[in-house]
Amino acid sequence: MISVEEALNRILDHFQPLPAETVSVNEAYGRVLAADIHARLTQPPKAVSAMDGYAVRAADVAAVPTDLTVIGAAPAGRPFDGRVGPGEAVRIFTGALLPDGADAIVIQEDTEASGTTVTVKESCAAGHYVRPAGLDFKAGDPGPRAGRALTARDVGLIAAMNHPWVSVRRRPRVAILSTGDEVVMPGEPLRPGQIVSSNGIALAAFVRACGGEPVQLGIAPDRSDQLAALAAGAEGADLLLTAGGASVGEHDLVQTALQQEGLELDFWRIAMRPGKPLMFGRLGNTPMLGLPGNPVSALVCATLFARPALHRLQGRSEPPHPLETMILGADLRANDRRQDYLRAAISSDDEGRKVATPYGAQDSSMLAMLAAADGLILRPPEAAAAARGSLVPVLELRSLAEGL
Repeated sequence: MISVEEALNRILDHFQPLPAETVSVNEAYGRVLAADIHARLTQPPKAVSAMDGYAVRAADVAAVPTDLTVIGAAPAGRPFDGRVGPGEAVRIFTGALLPDGADAIVIQEDTEASGTTVTVKESCAAGHYVRPAGLDFKAGDPGPRAGRALTARDVGLIAAMNHPWVSVRRRPRVAILSTGDEVVMPGEPLRPGQIVSSNGIALAAFVRACGGEPVQLGIAPDRSDQLAALAAGAEGADLLLTAGGASVGEHDLVQTALQQEGLELDFWRIAMRPGKPLMFGRLGNTPMLGLPGNPVSALVCATLFARPALHRLQGRSEPPHPLETMILGADLRANDRRQDYLRAAISSDDEGRKVATPYGAQDSSMLAMLAAADGLILRPPEAAAAARGSLVPVLELRSLAEGL
């Protein structure tokens, strides 16, 4: 068995960022930037009003109350074509350009209007409620950087910086193949000994959440020829994920069946729990990650290994596994030689610190427990017993932008 770290490094050696493509900024949410963004204009381009009110000269309202003559109006998008002189004001609205000659905004709540005269009841200084040119950003200022998965905020900023098109990485295409005579799709009749298949559906959702495009190849029965025939559908994909059939039983045929079709096996079996029988290799030009069949093992391994691979394919810059140190909420006995990932609930203590409490049962078939879990407590190989209240590293599942 090899370590988790070695397995991950060997997997990532097979992946490089995919080519870039251009998409509309309207379609850019969730995509990963392939090139840095810089502002193509200054925002706002000139000084604008931050409130509804009157554009004035601060010198004219130093002593109040005072009456000013209203010489025009400046709605947003229709600038006042003139200049504010001594004793004058312009009715102005939020976002409208500040007229020439004015240097402050008196909000309408501090005024009383009568015909073409406005009485200012509160004084203000120059710059009051004025947004100066370039307050938000200036032409040439940096925006989101290459390698960033775009949020709604990012997309809004890119649009404001006047970019109608965005260069992003192509979405990875991930072929998914479930295996086993015992698994059937949800809603299908169940014969004795059969179970409902969740792996393929869960992995497709996982791939979408990680920015990829899943391609379902179906469920392969425990026959080498049919398994190989379905796996051939992965040609041209950026990654093949199989679920099940990766262990050593006589019905675990993925390794032998695909090796007959040219699979070059890199490694098989990892010193981890859950997920020991994970395998990795190449089937033709397609990297292949063979996940265990137990649903918890499949999703934990997808998080630890498929997610970083999909990050690499998209050129993502942020770390795929942000670990956070938390307080242990229950005693843990010493660990063996396998790196452990314990499903845990996360809460807060009286001081606001995060507390990770492992569930009592950790069986790799218990999908309901994984769905309820807030995080995975990482236990290194040969870790000594840990007492409640000690510090442990935790992968907080709810903090991930995608995946679990």
